[in-house]
Amino acid sequence: MPALELVKEHLTESEMHFLNKNPMDMLSLSKLSSHTIFQMSPDSYCPILPGLPDDVAKYCIALVPRSYLPVMGVVCKRWRSFIQSKEFLAVRKDAGKLEEWLYVLTGDAGGMGNHWEILDNLGGGHQLLPPMPGPLKTAFGVVVLDGMLLVMGGYVTEVGTSCVCADVYQYDSRLNRWGELAKMNVARYDFACAEVDGVVYAVGGFGFDGESLSSAEVYDPDMNEWSLIESLRRPRWGCFACGLEGKLYIMGGRSSFTIGNSKFVDVYNSKHNTWCEMKNGCVMVTSHAVLDKKLFCMEWKNQRKLAIFNPVDNSWKMVPVPLTGSSRVGFQFGILNGKLLLFSLEEEPWYQTLLYDPDASPGSEWQTSSLKPSGLCLCSVTIKA
Repeated sequence: MPALELVKEHLTESEMHFLNKNPMDMLSLSKLSSHTIFQMSPDSYCPILPGLPDDVAKYCIALVPRSYLPVMGVVCKRWRSFIQSKEFLAVRKDAGKLEEWLYVLTGDAGGMGNHWEILDNLGGGHQLLPPMPGPLKTAFGVVVLDGMLLVMGGYVTEVGTSCVCADVYQYDSRLNRWGELAKMNVARYDFACAEVDGVVYAVGGFGFDGESLSSAEVYDPDMNEWSLIESLRRPRWGCFACGLEGKLYIMGGRSSFTIGNSKFVDVYNSKHNTWCEMKNGCVMVTSHAVLDKKLFCMEWKNQRKLAIFNPVDNSWKMVPVPLTGSSRVGFQFGILNGKLLLFSLEEEPWYQTLLYDPDASPGSEWQTSSLKPSGLCLCSVTIKA
C-alpha cells in the first residue's frame, strides 16, 4: 500500500522495531515519535502523495487500517489535516473501510479515578487512551460527533477543590489525542446531552451552588461555538438525551414540577426552535443506547427487561433479559456492529457480557460475548472512523 510504505520509509529504527513486534498497536507507536517525520515549509505546496492526483492520494490514505492513523498524522500537516476532516470519513465510508470501535470509560481499582479504553471485535485486548485533560470530574456529559469524542462540563472532585465546569474537551479518535473546544455558555453537571443532525445539545442539570437548570444550548462544530436556545418549560436534572428522527428527546431524571422521578419526555424540534411534551417516558434509567433508530433503556426498578422505544409511533416494547447470576446485578450498555452489549456491573470473573441482536430470528436474539472492560463500565460510546 503506497501510503503505508511511505510512512515506514520515514520511521526511526526504534519505531520500525516496535511496528514489527506490534503491527496492530499503532496507537502506542504514535507516542514514540515527538518529531515531525519530514518537514516542509508551511507556504509551499506539496502533493499528498508524489506522482498521484490528490483525489487518488486521498483514497489511498483512506484505505489504511485505522490502527495506523495516529502515526500517519505526524507525517506532514496535509496528511494530518485530511485525516481529521469530515472528507476523510466520507471517503472511508465510500470505500467501505469505516471501522467501528467501542470506547469504554472504566473505573479504576478502588474507585480513585477512571480511564478510557478501546474494545474492538478483533479480540485485540484493551488499548488505553491518553488521560483526559483537566481536573478529575464526575457527572460530565459524553457525546460522539464526526468521529470525535466530546467530554463536557461536570463537577470537579479533586481534593480541596469543588466547582462546576463549562469546559469541553475533544478526543480525536483518528490521531489519538485530546484538544480543547469552546466552553459552554452555562457551567453544568448531571445534565442531558446528545448529537442530532451534526450538532450537540446540552440541556438542564445543576449549575453553580447546586441550582437546578432549565437552560439549553447547542454546539456548532464548524464555528466552534455554543449558542443558547429556548429553555425547557421546567428545570430538569439527572436526565438523559438522545437524537431520534432528527429530534432531541430528554427523558428520565427529575424536574421541579414532579414528585419523584419524571415520566415526561421533552422533545425539541430544531426546525421550529420549540419544545413539546410527551407523557410516556422511562423513569430512573440506569443505562440507555440508540440502535437501529430505536432507543433501548434499562430502568433501575427492573434490570431484567429492556424497554425499547420506537419514535415512529411513540410506542414502547419490553424484552426480557436472560437471568445471569443474581437478579440484582445491573448493566451498562454498549453498541458494536449493530448489536447491544450489556456489561455487568458485577466485577466477578464468572459474569459474562450479554449480547442482544435485534435482527436475529425469534428465540436467538440473546447470546454472550467475550468483550469485557478491564474494570467497572461507567459509560461507553461507539465511534466509526
